[in-house]
Amino acid sequence: MAVDYAVIVVYLAGMLAMGWWGMRRAKSKSEFLVAGRRLGPWMYSGTMAAIVLGGASTIGGVGLGYQYGLSGAWMVFTIGLGLLALSVFFSARIARLKVYTVSEMLDLRYGGRAGLISGVVMWAYTLMLAVTSTIAYATIFDVLFDLNRTLSIILGGAIVVAYSTLGGMWSITLTDMVQFVVKTIGVLLLLLPIAVIKAGGFSEMKAQLPTEYFDPLGIGGETIFTYVLIYTFGMLIGQDIWQRVFTARSDRTARWGGTVAGTYCLVYAVAGAVIGTAAKVMYPKLPSADAAFATIVKDELPVGVRGLVLAAALAAVMSTSSGALIACATVANNDIWSRLRGAVGAGDGEERDEVKGNRVFILIMGIAVIAIAIALNNVVEALTVAYNLLVGGLLVPILGGLLWRRGTAAGALAAVSVGGIAVIGLMATYGILANEPVYYGLLSSLTVYVIVSLATKPTDAAVLVAWRARLAGRDADGAEAADPVAAQPLPSGAGQA
Repeated sequence: MAVDYAVIVVYLAGMLAMGWWGMRRAKSKSEFLVAGRRLGPWMYSGTMAAIVLGGASTIGGVGLGYQYGLSGAWMVFTIGLGLLALSVFFSARIARLKVYTVSEMLDLRYGGRAGLISGVVMWAYTLMLAVTSTIAYATIFDVLFDLNRTLSIILGGAIVVAYSTLGGMWSITLTDMVQFVVKTIGVLLLLLPIAVIKAGGFSEMKAQLPTEYFDPLGIGGETIFTYVLIYTFGMLIGQDIWQRVFTARSDRTARWGGTVAGTYCLVYAVAGAVIGTAAKVMYPKLPSADAAFATIVKDELPVGVRGLVLAAALAAVMSTSSGALIACATVANNDIWSRLRGAVGAGDGEERDEVKGNRVFILIMGIAVIAIAIALNNVVEALTVAYNLLVGGLLVPILGGLLWRRGTAAGALAAVSVGGIAVIGLMATYGILANEPVYYGLLSSLTVYVIVSLATKPTDAAVLVAWRARLAGRDADGAEAADPVAAQPLPSGAGQA
């Protein structure tokens, strides 16, 4: 395993080095939180694909393939569909808003009264997303170094917290690009063909497994619908995803770069399901479906290649973990703490001072994430709670604000409150993993949003004028909105990225 260890150590050292490089670039709030809003299509596509394809998509996707066959691709496939929908229909408008958080968008749309409560819901979502990603280090480092669970979480979490705290979004962007390349080589170009060959090819796989393993709908229609509701719609409104949209240097980059990333996700989904199906042929009686990825990597891959594929799994976890961490810290600082202390928006001259504050919040949130990850055992339940709260509480007011002019601040607040409370109550009644909480929570949120919006005074005309101007990339007087970072020099190579 010495060669495999060397590959992993070099990879981890590279992540820390990029964190140090990013620290030298992140000199303003815009640079630290959204990479100066100047990523080109290549870098934008790679980092967007990296953040949405985490440990659940890699290890979990292979596990679903092991359990259900090709239809196990649906979870990751719906993530790709959500990213495609976001990129094609909403990303250009989102990028033109020039905000930092989803709650800031709600304030712009509804007149500054929806941000705090939506910020709390979004913070809870991003916190749990970061926790579930951090827990996944235990599986990978156990295979690599035979470390116990707590040490694995501390080691993986500390590296992510270190490079995220140092350089913010610039560090995360650079590391995500490396992680994207490593995942592509490790999973798509190496593990996929090796797994199929080791299983005897597709003809042998079909001969060894039941026919339902090759039924595209074998996982069940209700499960697919739930995946669409949670993951496809979740991609449309998550702070971790929007914060990447904010990094695009133009509308075109956000739209086409995101479309490329979404298409990549669809390919990745099928690849994971095929790898899991092949593992079922080779290891028909594993104790857990989620053990399929680690087992096939450990037993079937040659030295060196094994280290690279495990690095790919580590890359998948780190990309999602770092993206969720900076999103959690951004929301905690900008949407919750700043509002509670009565802070007003800082001007350009104060942005440099805000870098330190955001860096402190990443460090604090990172320590909290590691502590919760050590204490928490059930990853699936934690992730389900996060997405149920996100979709049940925030989907309606966010999409309603983008699509329905008559929506009001009172309607948005009612939708967030009722949807969130309904989801929590229904999870307590039906169980965390039940489908009913998100179904009925979303329905109740939509109902109160429409009723309260129609029953209350329409949003002030001046607010809507300013909102439409920002969506069009202009200020309220019709002039093109100034971009505070446009005149700054690009980092070397960023323009070509």
